[in-house]
Amino acid sequence: MENRSHALMTGFFTVALLVAAILVGLWLNRDRAKSVPFEIVTTQTIPGLNPQGTVRYRGLEVGRVDDILFDPRVTGRILIRLSIDQGTPVTTTTFASLGYQGVTGIAFVQLDDQRTGSPLLASDPDHPARIPLHPGLIDQLETRGLAILEKSERITDSLNNILSKENQDKLTGAFDSINKAAAAYAEIPQQLQPTLARLPALTDKIDQSLNSVNQLAASATGTVQSYGRLADSLQAPGGPIERATNAIGSLEAVTSDLELQTLPHVVEMTDEARTSLRAVRRTVTGLGERPQSILFGAPAPQPGPGEPGFVPPTK
Repeated sequence: MENRSHALMTGFFTVALLVAAILVGLWLNRDRAKSVPFEIVTTQTIPGLNPQGTVRYRGLEVGRVDDILFDPRVTGRILIRLSIDQGTPVTTTTFASLGYQGVTGIAFVQLDDQRTGSPLLASDPDHPARIPLHPGLIDQLETRGLAILEKSERITDSLNNILSKENQDKLTGAFDSINKAAAAYAEIPQQLQPTLARLPALTDKIDQSLNSVNQLAASATGTVQSYGRLADSLQAPGGPIERATNAIGSLEAVTSDLELQTLPHVVEMTDEARTSLRAVRRTVTGLGERPQSILFGAPAPQPGPGEPGFVPPTK
């Protein structure tokens, strides 16, 4: 009986010690910090996020995920209710995104702020403030990966079009043309070889021509100098040009006198001679027509219209 009583007392003591340890652990682990409720409203997928998930503000743990449920007022929208420690600087520019812990795939809510110094975001249990959810790294990679895949598909389609049978034939023809052009260019040095061989002789002829031109230029320079000396001698005072100028002046004076004095008399005499010749011509003509006019005189002229004795002609 005594052994049984000792065993019973030992059992009670063990159970009491275990319960006391549990109570002490709960008391030590109780959340003594006050929390503020917030909500995240999103239509994005939230893989790996579960209730009691961690909420971090720029890497510091500041709260927990209380619940995840569908919005009863808007179909397809998800509500994520958070409890964030009081004193966390949640402002009007704070936003949330999903982060993942290592390779486990367990998600947590990452809070960040677009800028510092924004006013704090007020919230209370009856009307919890809402924090916008921005796409996380995985979502961005997924979106950009899809865009990259679409571009890769378009590039692949373009390559398929480029490598079609028709384009392959065109490329082959282009390569053939390039080969022919390369062969033609390879023959050009051989064709130019005779011309290149004649270049030294041509250079010698050009040198000789240049020497001849230099000699001709020197001769022309001497001739020009001779012409200069001749021009100086011609233009010297009392020289040929001055004497010729004086002679031309005298000739001009004589010509002026001739035009002003002699020529008018000559012209007058010419006019009188012309008049006399006309009178002689008329006299000779009249004698030829009527020789009797020498004896009887010239006949009286016929009366004209309006004169006495005028008789109009008849047909």
